[in-house]
Amino acid sequence: MAQNFLDCDREQAFLLPPSLRDWLAEDHLAWFVIDSVARMDLAAFYLAYRADGHGRAAYEPSMMVALVLFAYSTDERSSRGIERRCRQDVAYRVITGNQTPDHATIARFIRRHQEPLNGLFGAVIRLCARAGLVDSGIVAVDGTKLTANASSDSNVDYDRIAREIIEQAIATDRAEDEQFGEKRGDELPEELQTAEGRRAWLERELAGEPQDDPAECRAELEGEFDPERIGHTGRRGWLREAHRHLEAQRWRDAGPIPRSREDRLRFAARCLEDDLASEHRGNKAYEDLKEHLRATNKRKVGGPTKPYTPPVIPAGEVNVTDPDSRRMKGNRRYIQGYNAQAVVTEQQIVIAAEITTSPNDFGQLAPMIDTALHELDQAGINQRPSVVLADAQYWNEQGMDHLTADHGLQVLIPPDGGKRQGERPGWTGGRFSFMRTVLGTELGKELYRKRQTSIEPVFGNTKHNRKIYRLNYRGRSLVRTEWRLVMLTHNLQKLHRHQTATALG
Repeated sequence: MAQNFLDCDREQAFLLPPSLRDWLAEDHLAWFVIDSVARMDLAAFYLAYRADGHGRAAYEPSMMVALVLFAYSTDERSSRGIERRCRQDVAYRVITGNQTPDHATIARFIRRHQEPLNGLFGAVIRLCARAGLVDSGIVAVDGTKLTANASSDSNVDYDRIAREIIEQAIATDRAEDEQFGEKRGDELPEELQTAEGRRAWLERELAGEPQDDPAECRAELEGEFDPERIGHTGRRGWLREAHRHLEAQRWRDAGPIPRSREDRLRFAARCLEDDLASEHRGNKAYEDLKEHLRATNKRKVGGPTKPYTPPVIPAGEVNVTDPDSRRMKGNRRYIQGYNAQAVVTEQQIVIAAEITTSPNDFGQLAPMIDTALHELDQAGINQRPSVVLADAQYWNEQGMDHLTADHGLQVLIPPDGGKRQGERPGWTGGRFSFMRTVLGTELGKELYRKRQTSIEPVFGNTKHNRKIYRLNYRGRSLVRTEWRLVMLTHNLQKLHRHQTATALG
């Protein structure tokens, strides 16, 4: 008897129209993402397109949202990689309905719709809450360092930036001399050298409503210093508060990183100049307060201090590839990157995800919990956490007081690091001893152990399993969107597994 095989005829055409429903199992992640997107409010995406339908047809926003979320859920963050998947991967072809958007379209969609994409974070939390995955009164906050899309070798000081800008200017002058000779190079063409010619050109080329280019505007630093917030921390506290104001302003004005190196050099130079202006502003405010107190009650601020004058030329370095990134210490080495923060429930659902350019976690406790509470409000979740867990790097008495007094939360943070033997020098008595006593009780130990089993697996899964330890985008705004998409799809994966397990029994 002849051998029996199923026929493989690659020239055979489909005898009946194919159905995408036959390509993937009903419990596949792609169908889950499509169904989840259908339950989300995507009005903000549609508002970005013309209502009259004029112009070239665009891809359906709901399809593009599903594509981006599915791509991040399958750990494909490269726009070129997503395009390849749309051509080769059956699940991606189901998502797009057999369409193949190119990588430039995908990248532009993410850049154009940053705010609506960020808003999907709360929509996914709402879906998780409906499934009963956001019912914990205990949350943990922590941060992890992610490598930026920039090299540490691109960190330069103000002097080197100035030299390179001058060298580029000289090179430009030489090139213009070779091209134009004795001419200036900005002479008008012959047809535009007369009034009649200019009118004819304007009528021909500039018909319709004129559109002015948006003018660049650098807003001044806003807000006044709050002595109560700064406390008795001396000059260093005032300089730190001035830098906090500057960072808040940078977040409000966050925009894309310039593409050309020449523009990035000027952008980096402005960053260093703003840092120096912030230092001068904080130092002046501190000196003015000292003078005021000296004149009114003969008391000094922060005790005796050495005379200090901020430098005239900006100090420090800035990265010319991604000026928003910072050099910070990772697990084993220093990296050029960002500090990615998250707040997680007992069920390992992320309820807040933000990016900071500060390498330290010291000042992130209160902002992250405030953000988490805001996300819960936006998602329509009434239940509030009652206990906040964090490691020793988050010890900040102002932040702890804020969460306790304003939100009624119990904060558990050990005063001593996990590797330290004994107590920190000088960290004795008062709140330090009270917290050590609380964490030494059976209930305190049981509660604090939940920090390690809630947030550590989230970062471990993100970096080890999903291989997400390096960012693709540059600039704080796009990096924030990327990080929130990573954490959003972490929640989607948890929700998908939960529903699959529930359906199986």
